[in-house]
Amino acid sequence: MTMQAERSQELPTIAEAEALTSAAALFHSLGDPSRLVILQHLQLGEHRVVDLVKHLGLSQSTVSKHLACLKDTGMVVSRAEGRASMYSLAHPDAFVAILAAAEKMLALTGDVVRLCPHHHGASNAVVGEA
Repeated sequence: MTMQAERSQELPTIAEAEALTSAAALFHSLGDPSRLVILQHLQLGEHRVVDLVKHLGLSQSTVSKHLACLKDTGMVVSRAEGRASMYSLAHPDAFVAILAAAEKMLALTGDVVRLCPHHHGASNAVVGEA
């Protein structure tokens, strides 16, 4: 095999690089404890920012900033209700599957963390300002 052929097999194609960029954005959206807590809370159903602030003990600006990130990555959707916006998970079943896969990976790597309250039947979320 020539040196050029070897290099072309090692380098990702443009499509593969774009797919990796999308995956990186998805993992970034899950990479903050406050965003994970917000996502876990949205598993319970639709919430307004004010509801999330009250339930999670996070500041309004923190919740709004994280919801904007989660909307940008397609994890969360919103709809208008009067003057407020109602936020919910865009793909609840896929989110539960992601958390289950993360738990499995963490268990395999020796760092067991209970991320998904619906997967285990009990809530184990820790809320805190990021």
